[in-house]
Amino acid sequence: MILRTQYLERIRPFYDSELIKVITGVRRCGKSVLLKQIADEIHAKHFVSAESDALVFVDFDDYANRELTDPDKLYRHIKPKLSDERKTYLLFDEIQNVRDFELVVNSFNTTDNVSIFLTGSNSKLLSGELATRLGGRTVSFHVMPFNFREFCCFKEAQLHSEVPEGHLDESMLLDEYLTWGGFPLVCGQELAESRRVVLDNLYNSIVLRDIIQRNKISSATTLENVLDYLIANSSSTVSGNNIAAELTDSVRKVSAPTVYDLIRYIEEAYVVGRAERYDIRGKKKLRFEAKEYVCDLGLFHLRKNRVKDEWNCVVETVVYNELISRGMQVYVGKLHKSKVDFVAERDGRRCYVQVAYVMASEATIDREFGALEAIGDNYPKYVISMDPVVAGRNGITHARLIDFLRDESLLRLG
Repeated sequence: MILRTQYLERIRPFYDSELIKVITGVRRCGKSVLLKQIADEIHAKHFVSAESDALVFVDFDDYANRELTDPDKLYRHIKPKLSDERKTYLLFDEIQNVRDFELVVNSFNTTDNVSIFLTGSNSKLLSGELATRLGGRTVSFHVMPFNFREFCCFKEAQLHSEVPEGHLDESMLLDEYLTWGGFPLVCGQELAESRRVVLDNLYNSIVLRDIIQRNKISSATTLENVLDYLIANSSSTVSGNNIAAELTDSVRKVSAPTVYDLIRYIEEAYVVGRAERYDIRGKKKLRFEAKEYVCDLGLFHLRKNRVKDEWNCVVETVVYNELISRGMQVYVGKLHKSKVDFVAERDGRRCYVQVAYVMASEATIDREFGALEAIGDNYPKYVISMDPVVAGRNGITHARLIDFLRDESLLRLG
């Protein structure tokens, strides 16, 4: 089991907080394992035995707990375990399976000595509706599938369990990661066909459980067409009008409002992430020309229908997902005459990132570095590419993709 260290480090300061800890992310990205790792750390920190009522872990995807998806039964199950004399840690996995769960959670949070952790696969349900009902008494953490560092740790552990002194080539690992992504269940498969089967089942589970059933969608075909479009066009600017026009034919008509609703549902299930446009000089967010990025490259290769600029798309998507996994807010930068791939921010600090597959010509080099040179401030600036040799210019750092993914310290915020 790979420790999700970067997430644990962010969540630890809130272990004893009255704020409700909300852990969200796409289905099967590892939220349940992370929650168990949190439980293990609480056990160790507070010397709480696994049998003690001081820590209660409930997995609502487990059939054995099906009766607890009724809010009244859940309340009656948990309430006797609570005590005013000591804090009780309540860890609820896939809480969205509980009808009106926010009423029960709110009751425990306001009347009892508890620290509550929730996981789920829908941002509207957990970050939106819950935060509204609880008056903002929540703190959210977005979990992604394995990033490249975690992927390498997983593969190394897998190899050493079979060959004690085995060694994996990092360039081969990168090729595998850029093709099959970082869903833990997929990483555990050895054969390409097995990986494809797992990805396909995962995709169908996301579509059925987290999008269609949750939002009561009547046309599954239209949803899948929009979802496939977003996945295949990862890193592209998205227009609901353009998607509607492409999907409309002589047999069916798809309206732009319908497409925008479906995009929102897909985003809420964390299948794609939205990067809003940011005016760098005006220092303001813009409401147009947002980009969408698929959460995992395995899904991209499963559902893609593109060949043109495929590697540019792959590299830009993996960099976006890496920045998100580091807990950053990521925007697409806009200047008067040029664009910057990413404006990354965290805790009031910032850097700019330009991404290219390879810079094989002087024109490409001038374009990538020139966009950053046009920015007038002194925040750190980076160009990331798959070139085997890197060379910065005018204070702009050029980093190989594999080094950027492996070494978190290569990217700093100013």
